[in-house]
Amino acid sequence: MRAALLCPSKSKVLHVNQSLADAPAPLPKKWCLMREPPSFDHHAARWDTLGAEFDGYGTNFALFSENATSVELCLFDETGTTETHRMELPEMEGGIWYGHLPGIAPGQVYAYRVHGPYAPEEGHRFNPHKLLLDPYARELRGRLQWDDALFGYPVGTNDLQFDKRDSAPFMPKAVVVDPRFDWDADTALRHPWSDTVIYEAHVKGLTIRHPDVPEEDRGTFQGLASDAVIQHLQRLGVTTIELLPIHGFINDRHLLETGLSNYWGYNSLAFFAPHRPYLKTGAMHEAKRAIRRLHRAGIEVILDVVYNHTAEGSELGPTLSFRGIDNAAYYLLSPENPRHCHDTTGTGNTLNVAHPMVLRMVLDSLRYWVQVMHVDGFRFDLASTLGREALGFEREGAFFTGIRQDPVLSKVRLIAEPWDIGEGGYQVGGFPWPFREWNDKYRDDLRSYWRRDPGRVSDVAQRLSGSPVQFNHSHRPATSSINFLAAHDGFTLWDTLSYNDKHNDANGEDGRDGHGHNLSDNMGVEGETDDPAVIESRKRRARAMLASLFLSQGIPMLLAGDEFGQTQQGNNNAYCQDNETAWLDWEGAQPDLIDAVAELSAFRRASVALRQRRFATGPEENKDRTPVVRWYHPQGRAMGDEDWGDAGLACFGMEIVPPGGEAAVLVILNAGDDCAFELPEGDWTRCIDTSGERIACDDTVAGELEIGWQSVVALRR
Repeated sequence: MRAALLCPSKSKVLHVNQSLADAPAPLPKKWCLMREPPSFDHHAARWDTLGAEFDGYGTNFALFSENATSVELCLFDETGTTETHRMELPEMEGGIWYGHLPGIAPGQVYAYRVHGPYAPEEGHRFNPHKLLLDPYARELRGRLQWDDALFGYPVGTNDLQFDKRDSAPFMPKAVVVDPRFDWDADTALRHPWSDTVIYEAHVKGLTIRHPDVPEEDRGTFQGLASDAVIQHLQRLGVTTIELLPIHGFINDRHLLETGLSNYWGYNSLAFFAPHRPYLKTGAMHEAKRAIRRLHRAGIEVILDVVYNHTAEGSELGPTLSFRGIDNAAYYLLSPENPRHCHDTTGTGNTLNVAHPMVLRMVLDSLRYWVQVMHVDGFRFDLASTLGREALGFEREGAFFTGIRQDPVLSKVRLIAEPWDIGEGGYQVGGFPWPFREWNDKYRDDLRSYWRRDPGRVSDVAQRLSGSPVQFNHSHRPATSSINFLAAHDGFTLWDTLSYNDKHNDANGEDGRDGHGHNLSDNMGVEGETDDPAVIESRKRRARAMLASLFLSQGIPMLLAGDEFGQTQQGNNNAYCQDNETAWLDWEGAQPDLIDAVAELSAFRRASVALRQRRFATGPEENKDRTPVVRWYHPQGRAMGDEDWGDAGLACFGMEIVPPGGEAAVLVILNAGDDCAFELPEGDWTRCIDTSGERIACDDTVAGELEIGWQSVVALRR
């Protein structure tokens, strides 16, 4: 059939043979094929909805660029390789260029070329020779292929020069999507924060080696929502899975050239589209189906989102989307020299969320994932960057204010990674309600205590009680701290017990990458060992650390694989290891550790005392509806100032008495050798003892109780 292509340098129409249809679901026949060049319907055009929106009559295209002089819409064949039409968007208001094309249906592949000044020293990098991805793309077609034509300047010269090579053959394109989907009454689960158990996982890494996931589904959303994965999560008592970035991202050129790739995905380019390799067929509805299935199993879905920077890197990076659409609007630029990006993220650029239309894009993206994709919340990467205003980090800044007043976003789960590399970027405890925060102080203090560093009891007491110094202010609840022992960035829990030093040679950076502050202890052997004594010591400490996590006030977060002893062979920065280094080794799982986590999670669910919304106070300060906390020395007396300062003390107890007559829980931690502990008066039921092969127990004890070395005991009144 014959379609039309508008010549880039002339107004004449050139003809090529190509179909325009690739609808993901059956559509009325009149929308499936187009025989004549399309023309805009000026009456149907809308500026108020950005992106490509199919309305049953056609598709409205809208793109923001306040500094452009014109915007060209480029339509492609179903493969995304052949351009079939090119036309200028006919309308512009407030910097939004838009037009409505009747007959353009879901499945249509498209992209943009944006005209304007190429004046890097003024912050402008328009180059119509570079095909640009729509920031609002809902689905992607094709993958980025690295080529020098992707750069706005001739690579090898300086960025003040202008490159005229066409980048279209090397670019992924956007796809108009079919908005129809049968959610079958699916709604947000909204588990109470106090009941939440988070599992941080990677879509591919979680499933690619799972023997019980169908081979064709491994590494995809379909595998994520498989019976095998869901049953495992339910066994662990997981209420919420937190997925490493699933927005469309690209692989760094320098990684591909060394045989590596950007495995974690913190290199976003498409904030509305699922990453295509995680979709079996490439259709975004696969992500919807996975979310729906997880919801039916009672499991929420949180996305780790990267709105602090994009994949385009510094001013020397490629021109793929935002840079060519409006560099001066979308990115923070150096106030001294707008030619350069202002980088507070360590990635080369920083998204300019202080700009109202960039902020709108971020909020539109968040709302899209909640309202259209039905996700339950977000973890914000380097969230301090999102709070940066003219005078630095501002907890009442535009981004946080925008979310807190939003009738959709204010109701979902909001978690901040409360730091970036910029000045004043470390902000643990500094975010406004209703945000929760990753608490690296919890990780560090627990690791230090359990490796027997002296004088750590006072700090660990803070972490067990929800880190009140950091979070008990501004009416924030006791569920503000996201407690974790390990996360994707750093050693796994098992590697924390197996390596004294990082082993990152496979990353190709001569061991310079990854931090050195691991607070780890190999227990006498660096790495894997056959020594049964070392293995047993590692398991014993792993059980004790996991018990600490589940018995603390706040929200426990478990790194996928830590429940069964996952190792990365000492690599503490596996961001580029899309291979067996980072993929979960299900065949090598330690079943006894899985049993321990399941039992700890069950005890937490059954213990109101461990899931308090309010911070506990001492008995003398107690108010109505506030839990009481008491701290005990092994001799049975209350901890005094001299005890908190005792550098040699390794064993202590915390009793939480919830309001309303619920059972009190006594948690005893012993990082040292075997220790006799005098229990508070009365009979207690021992429910957890990590020194045993089976940690769940049910026996009545009183008086003096022997607490095994490197172990945790939990008792109920």
